[in-house]
This record gives sequence, C-alpha cells and structure tokens, in this order.
Amino acid sequence: MVYFGTPIIFRMKFRTSIFAFLCLLLCAYSSSLCAQSQDTRRLPNDQEIIYHIFQRSFYDSNGDMHGDLNGIRQKLDYLQQLGVTAILLTPLYESVFYHSYFASDFKKIDPSYGTMQDYLNLVKEMHRRGMKLYLDMETQYVTEDHLWWKDGVGNLNSAYCDYILYDDKAHTTPSTIIFNLKGLLGYDSVYRKITTVNLYSPKVLEYNYGLFKFWMDPNQDGKFDDGVDGFRLDHMMDNLDTKLPNLFATFWRPLLGRLRQVNPKLSIVAEQANWGSLGQDYLKNGGVDRVFAFRLAFAIRSFSKTQLVSAADSTFLITPADKQQVVFIENHDMQRFSYGIKGDAGKLKIGAALNLLLGGVPSIYYGQELGMTGTNAALGATDANDIPNRAAFEWYKSDQGKGMAYWYKVKGPWRNQFNSDVPDDGISLEEEQNQANSLWNFYRKMISIRKANPVISKGTYKTLKNDKDDVFAFMRYEGDRRVIVAVNLSDKPTDVAINVEGKSGDIKVIYGGSKPRMVTNSIAARLPAYGVEVWGM
Repeated sequence: MVYFGTPIIFRMKFRTSIFAFLCLLLCAYSSSLCAQSQDTRRLPNDQEIIYHIFQRSFYDSNGDMHGDLNGIRQKLDYLQQLGVTAILLTPLYESVFYHSYFASDFKKIDPSYGTMQDYLNLVKEMHRRGMKLYLDMETQYVTEDHLWWKDGVGNLNSAYCDYILYDDKAHTTPSTIIFNLKGLLGYDSVYRKITTVNLYSPKVLEYNYGLFKFWMDPNQDGKFDDGVDGFRLDHMMDNLDTKLPNLFATFWRPLLGRLRQVNPKLSIVAEQANWGSLGQDYLKNGGVDRVFAFRLAFAIRSFSKTQLVSAADSTFLITPADKQQVVFIENHDMQRFSYGIKGDAGKLKIGAALNLLLGGVPSIYYGQELGMTGTNAALGATDANDIPNRAAFEWYKSDQGKGMAYWYKVKGPWRNQFNSDVPDDGISLEEEQNQANSLWNFYRKMISIRKANPVISKGTYKTLKNDKDDVFAFMRYEGDRRVIVAVNLSDKPTDVAINVEGKSGDIKVIYGGSKPRMVTNSIAARLPAYGVEVWGM
C-alpha cells in the first residue's frame, strides 16, 4: 500500500455401449488421479519462487489496455519458463483507485481484471500446473463508495453502524486514515474519501472470516482447487494507525486461526507496516507464517558488505524454523532496483543472485527479471505517484504490441509523463530471451541453481568471513551438503580468501569463472568485477 505514493518506511458424450461406459469410468478415474497428482506437485513452502504481479500492468488479453486475469493465464507458460512456482497478485476487489486498495466492494472483482469465471479459470489452471496463487488483502479501509459508508454515515440504525470508525457519536464524521488523511486524488483526477474499518467489531471479524474463506474455496466444496493458497496481509499492524491497539490478539490471530481450521495448508505473509521491522512480533504473536525481509532488501540495494552482513545475520537468526522470510529487492511500493543503480549490468546480476540464493522464499517483482526501471514521480499529493514503479511489462523491443498494458496513458493529467519505456533499449523480453548473457537468462540460471540445490532453501544460513571489504560471502548448509556464494560488490577484480574453517573436501564450481582452491581453512579465488560465484562442497 502507499499513501501519497510514499511507502510507510517505519512503519487464488459418448455412446451408451458397455465398452464406451467402461472407457468413461476409466477416463474419469485417470483424470481424478491426474488431478490429485498435479495438486500434490505444488512445492513445499520453502521451495517456492514467487512472482509478484501488479496485474493491471502485466498483460492485456482483450485490448482495453488494462492487464487482466486472462492475460496472466495466457502467460503461465512464460512464468514457468522463467522458473516461477507461485504468483502473488495485488488486490482483485473493486475500488475507484487504480491499484485496487481502499475497496468500494470487497466481494466484487474489478471488472477491468475480468470476471469470477476468469479468476476460477486462472487458479484452476495454475493448480493443474502445480503452481500456487496468493492474493493481497487489505480490509482495514473503505472508500465513500462502500456500502458501510453509504448506509452507515449519519444512520445510527444502520446494520453497519459499527463497521467503520467515527469521530463523533452521531456517526456523521468518519475517521481519517494514516497521516490524518481524509482521502486521495486518484490518477484520473477523481477524489475519494477513505476511512478506517472498525476491526474491534465482532461483525467485522465475522465478515472477514467469510470473505477470506470465500477466496480460499469459492464453491465451498472443501477441495480448495478453485481457491487461493494463501494471502498477503497489506499494512498489517498490531496497533492500526495508533487507533486500534492489540489487534494481533483481538482480530488477526482469531481470524487466521479459524481460517487454518478450514485449510491447514494456508500460508499467510504479513507486510510489516514498519519497514524497519524484522518481523519477530508478527511471527511470534501475529499468527502469520511469513514476513518480508525489508532490512535485507535495503541492504542488497546498498551494495555495502557491512549492511549485508548485519541484515542477513539478524534476519535469518530471528526466524523460527517453522516460519519464513520473503526475500526481495523490488515491490510495488518501491522504485525499481535498476533505477537506483542506473541500470548497471553487473549490479543487476548481483541483485538477482542475492534475491534468489540467500535463502528464505524469493519474490521477483514483474519486470525485475528484465531490468525494468522507474521511480516515484514528482506528481504532487496524488495517488498517481507510484505509477512509474508499476508500469507496463515490456514484452516487445518496440514497446508496442498485443498485450501491452498502457492503462495509465489513457487518461489523467500525467498520462504523457510516464516515459520509462524506451524502444530498442535492450530492456524487453523480446530483446533478452535470445541473448545468452542477458539479465533474463541470468535470472533463469539463478533459479535453476536454487532448484537444483535444495540446501539453499532448507539449509542453515552462515555468513563467511573473508579478507576483503567488498566481498560478501555466505553459506547454506545441511548435514554434509553445502553451497557457498561469493559476490564482489566492487567494479574491480579482487583476490579473496574466504574462511571455511572446519570444512574440507573438493570444491565444485556451480556457477562462475574463478578457479577456487583450498588453502588451509580458506577458499582462495579471484573474483571479477561484480562477480558472482557459486560453489558446492
């Protein structure tokens, strides 16, 4: 979520002959076995590769310039070619805002994304392929277009009398949201009021239970083949905007506990509202399975060995064995990684390697694998600020063609200001797919390394000491299996000695051009500028 485009930094017939009848039974039985087999193919949580999609900008299937659910389904082959095993979507529900946060109706899919049948087709096809689907949910706020506002404001007899917060006893003044905001100006110049939902209300808790339960199992048959595999909880807080304290105990744990009674395999990730948080309180008291490794993301972006060591050690140290950190370098609320490093090819590959090989559960933000660029534009106090971070996926060399989701260039006073897509700039799937040394192919390689070495996702993390200020090295190990990663954070080649005291044996080069060798208790190697080396022992 964003406010004024700024993230809170601290804070899913045949004939009737006997033979034909027997064939039908056999086919049905085979199909049942196939469906069961494909469903069980979905990877364990710690082995997932998540692809985070801002769906309005991904792929447009019907020519209206809005990315949609059918567009995602049509591109599942692409995602599996990349190596993705799960998709995280931003909210699907109806909202006057382009990002679909701040709902006007939680129970309706935004029509520009498609229909409920389009959603069911997507999730069933994903499950058939062994993929998982996660849905972003933010039910803490509603706009003036929502029934709770329209029926409840000024009406003490409303069935929704206590569903939102008010500043007066007559319920004529809905409370502000974070930063005392009363509303936001949308990218289309339409202003909408927003207020906070009363999460203390037992009726609101029951409503959320029914809402989340529906997305888990839309047809309510208990099979979950048509529902999401989990949720991202946007802007989750124990004390919501300093208005509603103790929500972990009174709202979130009761809600999530009941949902897990329905589906014990449900996976929940919390977005910590305080991006400086390591998430211990969420993992311990909030009832969630995962948090986002924000400190690690900022450390990767810094290219500082000191920050990387500190963030990695603290992040993985505090994570309980049955919980997970989602490791990422980009999301919909942050400027693109490529923008911050000015598109430097070496740094882009280091970012990819650390994103995918550090451990935890990696999340790739759509277009990150291409090196797409963009930053929060200076568009004033408007909800349009983050559009450059959420621009159309660049499918073609010309940046024009079928499926391009240029919804933001259709209307609004800023439609001519979003020009991060430049034809023939080397940043597009068409340009990168057939280039052996492209960033896109590097992502595929790092993903394949991770999948071929489960110790990366399942093993214990350890930072490895070395004698260079610009070399960051670490190991993932389990039993006698070890994978070591060394990255040169500088633009100059360097000779390094990496301490692996207590470890011995032959060194297998999994990736890289160095020729590592054991010298006493260290691995000696020469790393190229911005080099990435992966070794097995």
